[in-house]
Amino acid sequence: MEAICAPDNLAAALKVVMRNKGSPGVDGITVSSASGVLAARWPKIQADLLAGRYRPDPVLRVKIPKPDGGERNLGVPTVIDRVIQQAVLQQLQPQWDPTFSEHSYGFRPGRSAHQAVRQAQAYVIEGYRFVVDIDLAKFFDRVNHDRLMAQVAGRVADKRVLRLIRAYLTAGVLEDGAVEESREGTPQGGPLSPLLSNLVLDELDRELERRGHRFVRYADDCNIYVRSEKAGRRVMQSLTGFIERRLKLQVNTAKSAVDHPWARSFLGFTVKNEPGFPLAIAKTALTRFKNRVRELTGRHRGIALESMIRELVPFLRGWAGYFGISQKRELGSLDGWIRRRIRCVAWVQWKTIGQRYRELRRLKVPERTASEVVFSTKGPWRLSLTTAMHRGFSKARFKSLGLLAMETLVHA
Repeated sequence: MEAICAPDNLAAALKVVMRNKGSPGVDGITVSSASGVLAARWPKIQADLLAGRYRPDPVLRVKIPKPDGGERNLGVPTVIDRVIQQAVLQQLQPQWDPTFSEHSYGFRPGRSAHQAVRQAQAYVIEGYRFVVDIDLAKFFDRVNHDRLMAQVAGRVADKRVLRLIRAYLTAGVLEDGAVEESREGTPQGGPLSPLLSNLVLDELDRELERRGHRFVRYADDCNIYVRSEKAGRRVMQSLTGFIERRLKLQVNTAKSAVDHPWARSFLGFTVKNEPGFPLAIAKTALTRFKNRVRELTGRHRGIALESMIRELVPFLRGWAGYFGISQKRELGSLDGWIRRRIRCVAWVQWKTIGQRYRELRRLKVPERTASEVVFSTKGPWRLSLTTAMHRGFSKARFKSLGLLAMETLVHA
């Protein structure tokens, strides 16, 4: 606990929390005011931590939509509690992380989702053509506190730290003005939750290693690769029993499956059933991408084209940076679709025949070509493919507006 409360450790924790920003917790204190508030309250907080009597505030429950249409519960701790959790994390992670499985990639320094996806692809290339795709139902909400604290106690001797971690697990949740007791789970949203989740699932990793399986785990996404469907069914049945009886967690049978890897997705990717089993973007990830682009490029948003592109580019840069390890031709196809949507926006914003003609001529479209398109009765989507709109909004024109090809953004 003395190491957790050390000035250098606390200053580093505060810096991380401020960099990550985020919403206020139940006390309404913002990240921008955290430094001053912490400085004023620290003598009392430090005394309570060192005496083992600190009690965190309840977390604020926030519901965010999931890609599959459901909702995910996030627990937002107060900014002060986020700083303390981060200070604890900075002391525990360097000790615990080296002991975790090499097959675990989520929330770990020096490891990434891309590494997990590449390893999964490598197993398929090696000849493991079936995957046991296990989905844990509401994992973060169902972690057993007693089992987790027993594992923590096996690694931490300081009883003050143990009491503090249990206090965070049982702090409760504020929702609709009422505090709900926390009997299980480790709320998503706190800095400590990812480390604690890896500790919980390290037992699953060790069991898979003991059985000699090829597997990849990223947080609660776990894929085991086998050579036959029969072997996959056997592994699914035995692991479901282990997870539910031993770990006290629940397997979501509706989302778990034994299938060919090219029929499943992992971290937004899949593999193609082609020579070399190249990586491809999963259909669900493409659907989410297109839905978001449709929101940003709505024809009737009422903002200037330049402003629309400025909003769009950061999303495209982040998306391309993650999915750029897939087949490059996928990005090129999406680029063409995005440009077509923006041509539609321009056409709708011009509104009248006269304005459309003047704008096309201003963009150096020949008089006859412009005249042909402005009197067309076709809709904006069809007209976005015309020669006039392509000449008016060429790739060079889009580049001048700040819209670069996603393949260019991959390494930008």
